[in-house]
Amino acid sequence: MRVRIFANIFLIVLVMICAGGKLTAQEKSQEKPAAASAPAPTPAANPRDVESIDAIMGALYGVISGPAGERDWNRFRSLFLPEARMGAVRKKPDGAFSASSFTPDGYVERAGSYFKEHAFFESEASRKTEQFGQEAHVFSTYESRNAKEEKPFARGINSLQLFNDGKRWYVVSIFWDEERADNPLPQKYLTK
Repeated sequence: MRVRIFANIFLIVLVMICAGGKLTAQEKSQEKPAAASAPAPTPAANPRDVESIDAIMGALYGVISGPAGERDWNRFRSLFLPEARMGAVRKKPDGAFSASSFTPDGYVERAGSYFKEHAFFESEASRKTEQFGQEAHVFSTYESRNAKEEKPFARGINSLQLFNDGKRWYVVSIFWDEERADNPLPQKYLTK
Protein backbone atom coordinates (compact mmCIF):
# COMPACT_ATOMS: atom_id res chain seq x y z
CA MET A 1 0.00 0.00 0.00
CA ARG A 2 2.77 2.44 0.95
CA VAL A 3 4.69 1.60 -2.20
CA ARG A 4 1.59 2.35 -4.30
CA ILE A 5 1.11 5.79 -2.61
CA PHE A 6 4.76 6.74 -3.14
CA ALA A 7 4.60 5.50 -6.73
CA ASN A 8 1.51 7.65 -7.38
CA ILE A 9 3.17 10.71 -5.83
CA PHE A 10 6.30 10.07 -7.91
CA LEU A 11 4.16 9.75 -11.05
CA ILE A 12 2.34 13.04 -10.33
CA VAL A 13 5.66 14.86 -9.75
CA LEU A 14 7.10 13.36 -12.93
CA VAL A 15 4.06 14.45 -14.97
CA MET A 16 4.35 17.98 -13.53
CA ILE A 17 8.04 18.16 -14.41
CA CYS A 18 7.40 16.88 -17.94
CA ALA A 19 4.54 19.34 -18.39
CA GLY A 20 6.86 22.18 -17.47
CA GLY A 21 5.06 22.74 -14.19
CA LYS A 22 2.02 24.14 -16.01
CA LEU A 23 -1.27 23.85 -14.21
CA THR A 24 -4.58 22.99 -15.83
CA ALA A 25 -7.36 25.58 -15.83
CA GLN A 26 -9.12 23.66 -13.07
CA GLU A 27 -5.98 23.60 -10.94
CA LYS A 28 -5.41 27.31 -11.53
CA SER A 29 -8.94 28.12 -10.41
CA GLN A 30 -8.25 26.34 -7.14
CA GLU A 31 -5.05 28.28 -6.47
CA LYS A 32 -5.18 30.96 -3.82
CA PRO A 33 -4.50 34.47 -5.14
CA ALA A 34 -1.19 35.99 -4.15
CA ALA A 35 -1.53 38.04 -1.00
CA ALA A 36 -1.28 41.78 -1.55
CA SER A 37 1.61 43.35 0.25
CA ALA A 38 0.41 44.75 3.54
CA PRO A 39 1.00 48.42 4.30
CA ALA A 40 3.74 49.22 6.77
CA PRO A 41 2.56 49.29 10.38
CA THR A 42 1.77 52.69 11.83
CA PRO A 43 4.40 53.95 14.30
CA ALA A 44 3.08 54.43 17.82
CA ALA A 45 1.50 57.84 18.22
CA ASN A 46 1.95 60.24 21.09
CA PRO A 47 -1.44 59.86 22.83
CA ARG A 48 -1.78 63.65 23.08
CA ASP A 49 -1.53 63.92 19.26
CA VAL A 50 -4.52 61.66 18.64
CA GLU A 51 -6.84 62.10 21.63
CA SER A 52 -9.23 64.50 19.86
CA ILE A 53 -9.98 66.07 16.50
CA ASP A 54 -8.34 69.30 17.71
CA ALA A 55 -5.25 67.36 18.77
CA ILE A 56 -4.78 65.41 15.52
CA MET A 57 -5.35 68.54 13.43
CA GLY A 58 -2.78 70.45 15.49
CA ALA A 59 -0.30 67.58 15.21
CA LEU A 60 -0.80 67.32 11.46
CA TYR A 61 -0.10 71.00 10.81
CA GLY A 62 2.62 71.09 13.45
CA VAL A 63 4.65 68.16 12.15
CA ILE A 64 5.01 69.54 8.60
CA SER A 65 5.71 73.12 9.71
CA GLY A 66 9.05 74.53 10.69
CA PRO A 67 12.33 76.02 9.56
CA ALA A 68 14.36 74.28 6.87
CA GLY A 69 15.35 70.84 8.10
CA GLU A 70 14.21 67.28 8.60
CA ARG A 71 10.67 66.74 9.87
CA ASP A 72 9.65 64.08 12.40
CA TRP A 73 8.31 61.66 9.78
CA ASN A 74 7.55 58.92 12.32
CA ARG A 75 5.27 61.36 14.14
CA PHE A 76 3.68 62.24 10.78
CA ARG A 77 3.12 58.55 9.90
CA SER A 78 1.69 57.86 13.37
CA LEU A 79 -1.31 60.07 12.59
CA PHE A 80 -2.52 57.91 9.67
CA LEU A 81 -4.17 54.55 9.18
CA PRO A 82 -1.73 52.20 7.41
CA GLU A 83 -3.98 52.26 4.29
CA ALA A 84 -4.41 56.07 4.29
CA ARG A 85 -4.33 58.12 1.10
CA MET A 86 -3.44 61.69 0.31
CA GLY A 87 -4.00 63.70 -2.82
CA ALA A 88 -4.51 67.05 -4.45
CA VAL A 89 -6.37 68.74 -7.27
CA ARG A 90 -4.04 69.93 -10.02
CA LYS A 91 -4.88 72.45 -12.73
CA LYS A 92 -3.12 71.62 -15.98
CA PRO A 93 -1.76 74.31 -18.32
CA ASP A 94 -4.63 73.59 -20.73
CA GLY A 95 -7.16 74.42 -17.98
CA ALA A 96 -8.23 70.83 -17.35
CA PHE A 97 -8.04 69.33 -13.87
CA SER A 98 -6.50 66.14 -12.58
CA ALA A 99 -6.18 64.49 -9.19
CA SER A 100 -2.95 63.16 -7.79
CA SER A 101 -3.09 60.38 -5.23
CA PHE A 102 -0.36 58.99 -3.00
CA THR A 103 0.32 57.45 0.39
CA PRO A 104 1.69 59.32 3.40
CA ASP A 105 5.08 57.76 2.54
CA GLY A 106 4.68 59.19 -0.96
CA TYR A 107 4.16 62.60 0.63
CA VAL A 108 7.33 62.12 2.70
CA GLU A 109 9.24 61.30 -0.50
CA ARG A 110 7.79 64.32 -2.35
CA ALA A 111 8.02 66.94 0.40
CA GLY A 112 10.90 65.66 2.53
CA SER A 113 13.72 66.93 0.36
CA TYR A 114 11.98 70.30 -0.11
CA PHE A 115 11.55 70.74 3.65
CA LYS A 116 15.24 69.96 4.23
CA GLU A 117 16.16 73.02 2.17
CA HIS A 118 13.19 75.35 2.74
CA ALA A 119 11.21 76.68 5.67
CA PHE A 120 7.51 75.88 5.45
CA PHE A 121 4.76 76.86 7.84
CA GLU A 122 1.18 75.78 7.31
CA SER A 123 -1.57 76.77 9.71
CA GLU A 124 -5.29 76.35 9.97
CA ALA A 125 -7.31 79.51 9.31
CA SER A 126 -10.75 77.95 9.76
CA ARG A 127 -12.39 74.56 10.24
CA LYS A 128 -15.80 73.05 9.56
CA THR A 129 -16.34 69.60 11.10
CA GLU A 130 -19.14 67.10 10.66
CA GLN A 131 -19.12 63.99 12.85
CA PHE A 132 -21.24 60.86 12.99
CA GLY A 133 -20.33 57.96 15.27
CA GLN A 134 -16.69 57.08 14.79
CA GLU A 135 -16.17 59.10 11.61
CA ALA A 136 -15.57 62.78 11.02
CA HIS A 137 -15.19 64.95 7.94
CA VAL A 138 -13.09 68.07 8.39
CA PHE A 139 -12.90 70.93 5.89
CA SER A 140 -9.75 72.72 7.08
CA THR A 141 -8.83 76.03 5.45
CA TYR A 142 -5.05 76.34 5.39
CA GLU A 143 -2.52 79.08 4.86
CA SER A 144 1.05 78.29 3.75
CA ARG A 145 3.97 80.60 4.56
CA ASN A 146 7.74 80.66 4.15
CA ALA A 147 8.07 82.31 7.58
CA LYS A 148 5.63 82.34 10.52
CA GLU A 149 4.74 86.04 10.38
CA GLU A 150 4.84 86.38 6.60
CA LYS A 151 1.85 86.85 4.30
CA PRO A 152 0.62 83.42 3.01
CA PHE A 153 1.95 82.43 -0.40
CA ALA A 154 -0.87 79.88 -0.76
CA ARG A 155 -4.26 79.12 0.74
CA GLY A 156 -6.69 76.31 0.19
CA ILE A 157 -8.81 73.64 1.81
CA ASN A 158 -7.70 70.29 3.17
CA SER A 159 -10.61 67.84 3.13
CA LEU A 160 -9.94 65.15 5.74
CA GLN A 161 -11.67 61.92 6.66
CA LEU A 162 -10.96 60.90 10.25
CA PHE A 163 -11.69 57.67 12.12
CA ASN A 164 -11.81 56.95 15.85
CA ASP A 165 -11.33 53.31 16.91
CA GLY A 166 -12.57 54.04 20.44
CA LYS A 167 -9.04 54.78 21.65
CA ARG A 168 -7.66 57.38 19.25
CA TRP A 169 -8.21 59.34 16.03
CA TYR A 170 -6.61 58.41 12.70
CA VAL A 171 -6.37 60.27 9.41
CA VAL A 172 -8.00 58.09 6.75
CA SER A 173 -7.49 60.53 3.87
CA ILE A 174 -6.51 64.09 3.03
CA PHE A 175 -7.39 65.68 -0.30
CA TRP A 176 -6.78 69.35 -1.00
CA ASP A 177 -7.40 72.07 -3.51
CA GLU A 178 -5.57 75.39 -3.59
CA GLU A 179 -7.08 78.82 -3.99
CA ARG A 180 -6.63 80.30 -7.47
CA ALA A 181 -7.91 83.42 -9.21
CA ASP A 182 -10.70 81.29 -10.69
CA ASN A 183 -11.22 79.42 -7.40
CA PRO A 184 -11.35 81.91 -4.49
CA LEU A 185 -12.02 80.67 -0.99
CA PRO A 186 -15.67 81.23 -0.04
CA GLN A 187 -16.21 83.41 3.03
CA LYS A 188 -17.94 80.54 4.85
CA TYR A 189 -14.60 78.66 4.88
CA LEU A 190 -12.68 81.67 6.21
CA THR A 191 -14.68 82.18 9.41
CA LYS A 192 -14.07 80.17 12.53
